[in-house]
This record gives sequence, C-alpha cells and structure tokens, in this order.
Amino acid sequence: MFKKRIVEKLLPVVSLMVALLLTVFNAEGQTTGPADANFYPGAIWPDNNGVHINAHGGGILFQNGAYYWFGEHKIEGKKGNSAQVGIHCYSSKDLYHWKDEGIALKVSDDPKSDIARGSIIERPKVVYNSRTKQYVMWFHLELLGKGYGSALAGIATSSSVTGPYQYLKSFRANSGKMPFYPAGTPENDKANCSDTVTNANKFFCRDVSSGQMIRDMTVFVDDDGKAYHVFSSEENYTLQIAELNDEYTGYTGKFVRVYIGHQTEAQALFKRDGKYYMLGSGCTGWAPNAARWFTANSIWGPWTFHGNPCQGPGSELTFKGQSTYVLPVEGKKDAFIFMADLWKPENAIDGRYLWLPITFKGDEIRINWLDKWNLNLFDQQPHNSP
Repeated sequence: MFKKRIVEKLLPVVSLMVALLLTVFNAEGQTTGPADANFYPGAIWPDNNGVHINAHGGGILFQNGAYYWFGEHKIEGKKGNSAQVGIHCYSSKDLYHWKDEGIALKVSDDPKSDIARGSIIERPKVVYNSRTKQYVMWFHLELLGKGYGSALAGIATSSSVTGPYQYLKSFRANSGKMPFYPAGTPENDKANCSDTVTNANKFFCRDVSSGQMIRDMTVFVDDDGKAYHVFSSEENYTLQIAELNDEYTGYTGKFVRVYIGHQTEAQALFKRDGKYYMLGSGCTGWAPNAARWFTANSIWGPWTFHGNPCQGPGSELTFKGQSTYVLPVEGKKDAFIFMADLWKPENAIDGRYLWLPITFKGDEIRINWLDKWNLNLFDQQPHNSP
C-alpha cells in the first residue's frame, strides 16, 4: 500500500517530465524547451507545463516587471479558426519562458452573445489605462453565423492584467464622422462622398452612417498616453488610424485613412526616436505574402510606403509568416522584435510563432531570418548605423 501511494504521488511529476521531453524537438529537429534561453522561429514553443503556447494573432503588454502575452486560443482542426475557448494569457520575465495564466476572456455559451462560442475573435491587444487603472482589451469581432460581414471591434476590461476580462460592447468605427487630413494630403485622397464617388472612396462613403468596418487591428499607446486604434477597413482596401478616448474604450472622432485603395492587414505599429513605424501584409487569406512597412513623423501622417522589410531566402513570403505585433524589449536600446504567426488553418492549434529581431540602418528597417537567436544580439549590433 505504501509503495502504491508513492507511485501515485510521483505520477504527475513523471507525466510532466515526459511532456517536457516530448516538446524538446520541433519538426525540423531543432531543440527548444523551458531551460533553453533562445528563440527558435517556427518551432514548437512549450510553456511551463510543456504545452505549445496557444496565443495566436496576439500582442504583448509589459506591466509591473513582466511581459503578458495575449492571443487567440485555438483547438484542433479547421474548427479552431473560430473562437471555441477565448483569449489566452501567458506571462514571462525574460521572453523565453512563459507561464500559462489561463483564459483571460472566455467565450459565452449563449448563442445570442456577441462573443458566443463559434464567433470569430481575432488579434486581441491589451493596453493599460493609468487614469482608470483598468486593463482594456480590444479585438476584431465577427458575430456568430455572419462570416466576416459584421466587421466589429469588441472591448473587454479588467482590474487585473491576467483577467478575468468582462466583455463590454462591440461597434464599428466613427459613425457619421469624416477623416482628418494632415497638411499636404492630396486632393485625390480626400473623401468627398458626392454622387460621383471614386472607387477608392466608395466603401468609405458607403459606411459613413453605419460606421467604418474593422477587421485586422492593433492598439498603440503613444509616449503622451494617447492611444490609437489601427485597423483594416473599407473591405480591407484602406487602413484607418483612430484616436481613442481617455478611457481607451471608444473614439474621439478624429481619424485618418492610410494607403488608400490598397489591401493591407496584420498591422503592427511602434515608435523609435520620435518616428512612427508600421508593418503589415497584403490580403491573401491564410496564405503568406510579402510584408510591407511605412513611416511617418506624426501619427496622423502623411505615411510613406517603403516596400518589403524582409531580406534573404523566403523574404518574398515573410518567411511564411504574417505580422501581428512589434515588441519593444525593456531595458535595451533599439531592441524591437518582429512577431508573426505561421498559420495552420487545416489544424489551427498547430500554428507557430515567428519572432525575429528588427535591425536598423538609419531610419530603414530590415528583418532577416535566423534559425536561432537570443536577446544578446541587440547588444552586439551598432545603434543608428548610417
């Protein structure tokens, strides 16, 4: 009996050890694991329980000395491309090793709920509002059974960074509002919404009264505490950047349109030395395409398109990934990580994460493939190289 009890106590420990060993090798034979302080782009990435991290299309918030990664929780098969569980949260002190903090926002079992099980909840981003002391989660939301026709933003809040988050509301953007035009905006880029609407403006003008469509998105908080919602709109043909209110739960009504008439999604925005950078991709469904990047001296633009920042073999398809966020590394100068997803729509839970360092040459950015790397790389490269 005594031996039996010892065996029963040891079983959970043995099971965890086996799980860790099984996740030490990815499909290409690269090693990774909880004890390994390196990034392996595209590899299985186990959490503290030895389970592949389940936080797709996500973003990261640094708060109280720790990083918090929020992303879409996937399940097996094509069904996993819809929201069956909710938004997962993980925490880390060093960016290599991640602790499972559970489901921050759960889907609802009420089929009439905006966030009903089977709806589409994508690209969650969480920001902290120092004024209200609330964590605010934004995400792209498609209502159950509506395909991608709803094109809404959803919002949830919590007083705790890991949740649980309480769902508040969903809406489209800036109903009844017209864009802000920075100095130098070409007349052709201004939406007149007359009877002779151009193709570049027809979707915008169609949606003025109902509100602008929201699909792929991110949220950016500037140095002065102002926050902005950046999203694909107008049937994905145009980006919009909209200023958020003081609570980060709605809009002020001021917004701009960017790269009008071109299909851009997977937005990721960051700031360096007073200049704004934005990355994104074309719109080819789950299939990868060439990344693209933009710069501006003001959040309101004008924004300049620069082409593909990726270089080397595989760069024409962003190394088979798609951008989701750019992560500034705390305590390091010019240290930014390009975060991308390698989607697996046939078996959603097998999606991988592609993290690569962004390098700078003056104001230009470059992203190169590395099979293995760590944060020491940022200490070894010159800053602001000419």
